[in-house]
Amino acid sequence: MKRRTFLRHNIQLLSLMGLLLGSCKSAENNPNSKSQLAAKIMKLESSAFEANGMIPPKYTCDRENISPPLRWDEPPVGTQSFALICDDPDAPLGTFVHWVLYDLPPETRQLPEAIPIVAKLPNGGIQGKNDFRKLGYGGPCPPSGTHRYFFKLYALDKKLGLEPGASKIQLEKAMENHILGAAELIGRYARQR
Repeated sequence: MKRRTFLRHNIQLLSLMGLLLGSCKSAENNPNSKSQLAAKIMKLESSAFEANGMIPPKYTCDRENISPPLRWDEPPVGTQSFALICDDPDAPLGTFVHWVLYDLPPETRQLPEAIPIVAKLPNGGIQGKNDFRKLGYGGPCPPSGTHRYFFKLYALDKKLGLEPGASKIQLEKAMENHILGAAELIGRYARQR
């Protein structure tokens, strides 16, 4: 069991390293941009499910459809905001976006469950649009089989200033060359039929 957990953790770290290095591509090719090759790999976890574990139905379209609680460790020095993306790469028509959240204050270290579905959160965070064409979190709702849901947190060197309702693509473009650290948590879900 320990070996399986160790392997899962290593696979998760390799995936995150690829994500961080991928975000550095444009920085490497542009001598005027800030290199992010030293971006910190952070830890992201939830009290609702373990890494690579099953997401409880409470956080899905089968029940309450509320966002799960999340917490993370200290970000790199210079962090000015956080952004979060949750998506499903196993969706039949390509990656499906479930949550886009940005401009979370730098002192934030956790999100409670059931983040309200509003454009601007009380702490200043701003919610983007998911692929259900709604603001905020839309829980797992796979049409068939077990899907993986990637919760990706980014520590950024600036507040992005995007308007509410930004898409994942708009957020990723705004984050280019501003990622100081990142973390990833994968949960799985299959419909309760």
